[in-house]
Amino acid sequence: MDLALNFSRFIRRATPDKEGSAELTARRIYILPTRYGVLFGALLCAMLAGSINSANNLGFMLTFLLVGLGIIGIIHTWHNLLSLHIQPKQAKPIFASQEAYFPVQVENRRNSPRPGILLEVAGKTMSGIDLNSNESGELSLHLPATKRGIFKPGRFTLSTSYPLGLLRAWSYVELDLSCLVYPEPGPNTQHLNPPSYTPSATGDRGVGTDDFAGLRQYRQGDSPRHVDWKAAAKGQGLRTKLFGGDRADQHWIDWDALPNFGTEERLSRLCRAVLLACESQDEYGLRLPGVIINPARGDAHRHQCLAALACFEIELSK
Repeated sequence: MDLALNFSRFIRRATPDKEGSAELTARRIYILPTRYGVLFGALLCAMLAGSINSANNLGFMLTFLLVGLGIIGIIHTWHNLLSLHIQPKQAKPIFASQEAYFPVQVENRRNSPRPGILLEVAGKTMSGIDLNSNESGELSLHLPATKRGIFKPGRFTLSTSYPLGLLRAWSYVELDLSCLVYPEPGPNTQHLNPPSYTPSATGDRGVGTDDFAGLRQYRQGDSPRHVDWKAAAKGQGLRTKLFGGDRADQHWIDWDALPNFGTEERLSRLCRAVLLACESQDEYGLRLPGVIINPARGDAHRHQCLAALACFEIELSK
């Protein structure tokens, strides 16, 4: 293990610049023959030996022609990766036990194409792409996330065997790739988030639970139960029903409501409670030790709560 760690220090790798992108320069590209390249080299040695033994000029000509073809293949294979630009893209949050998807943008700034660019991790090909001249595309890195927190895939490899398949050129790449992993949703706990009704000193502003008070334009995060679907079916657009009164139902999802569970089990059950409260489109808040998120609704609030669960007692600097 220590020998592997010491050896990794000497590996030349493409690292991100201040903007987060990386470029494959000449000193960061390795190249070696494939198994077909080894067989090709052995065949050339046999042909050269036979030509010398029989003093066959045609044999010499064919041997040297194939040697020249191999040398040209070395240059083209190495040049297929040279000056390739790589830019990480934002990975979408997932839940633990799901597969994390890391998109990586590759850009060809040359006036010649770059066929057969592969992204590999631990010798396994994840995705490939053929780039035309002055074209950019996307490669994908997908790995299973086993636990919550910030998942960083680490080093991956870009490689190519173009054009002959006799040689393989590759470069190690380390980008600032990360994915937020929410806790795996646990079973539903019925008593965890009972609704509470709180009066508002400034009125309900149309989000009460009593009498119908009118319509307004639909806003993202509005409850589907309050959408006027009849008007939408008539082509009048999405509108939200307003109700009078000064009461609004709220859910407080509280860490202290689960005293008989361990940390990870608590987080899983709290995660399920957040998802259920979000589906019901009611206002809900989250209480964790040292963290209080006030009741709200919508996708942004959902992400804020799940992110707090994902990063609970985790140092993000690591």
